[in-house]
Amino acid sequence: MTGHGHVHGHHHHRTHDRIDAALERSAEGLRTLWFSFGVLAATTAVQAVIASASGSVALLGDTVHNATDALTALPLAFVLGRRAATRRYTYGFGRAEDLAGVFVVLVIAASAAFAGYEALRRLFEPQDVSHPAAVAVAGLVGFMGNEWVARARIRTGRRIGSAALVADGLHARSDAFTSLAVLLGAGGAVLGWRWADPLIGLAITGAIALVLRGAAREIWHRLMDAVDPALVDEAEHALSHVEGVRAVREVRMRWLGHDLRAETSIVVDPALTVRQAHAVALAAEHALLHAVRRLTAATVQVGP
Repeated sequence: MTGHGHVHGHHHHRTHDRIDAALERSAEGLRTLWFSFGVLAATTAVQAVIASASGSVALLGDTVHNATDALTALPLAFVLGRRAATRRYTYGFGRAEDLAGVFVVLVIAASAAFAGYEALRRLFEPQDVSHPAAVAVAGLVGFMGNEWVARARIRTGRRIGSAALVADGLHARSDAFTSLAVLLGAGGAVLGWRWADPLIGLAITGAIALVLRGAAREIWHRLMDAVDPALVDEAEHALSHVEGVRAVREVRMRWLGHDLRAETSIVVDPALTVRQAHAVALAAEHALLHAVRRLTAATVQVGP
């Protein structure tokens, strides 16, 4: 107990299983990303063959876009995030995932700008689409591949608590809309509507902008250490039911990659000995770690 009457409790017996769970979540994220790479690589190969045969500039752009998405640096962020903490990086490297999420948001923004520019350019300089049937098939392949990847990334990202993986899934969904624009533009070309492709491109640019807004908001929350208020409620509820805890002064939480950490200050009977207060702190930390999902570490500060 310090001069201010505080005791810090640390729950030691949970360390190994919590670390193993964190590593398993990282492994799950990596498996999803390698799955995404395989799907997008196959999609890019199919589109590249058709783009070469048809000479479609729009399809070529979509092919290049899918290729760059397949080579995203996010897997490297997951590998880096699994490195052990050092004396310089005492909290580990979990923030690498959030930095990767910033990169993904920037890529979505660049995609929106490129799509808008091309749509406006083709609106003022209409171009005929050759082999529209083949281009339509390639657009459909691109849409299906990207949507498949998007669902896998978003589902896994939300399950393991990775904002960066969710943002990357939203990016893949924006790519799916871009591929769908290729499909619809090819349909307009069959009907002789030269203005259909650029107008659809502008509409898809707006859809990508909405995806960008959602991804940017999620990454902003993560970088600003925002958490779901329901998690704070769960922590306060768990602490209030610990024997010896008279009141909960505050609960603070933050994400480090897809690992959640908590700090709390509780009030106990001032007549307790240091050993007894420490036991209450351990019980409080135990309750937190078992009540709050994805919580991997908790620090409990005790005062009278």
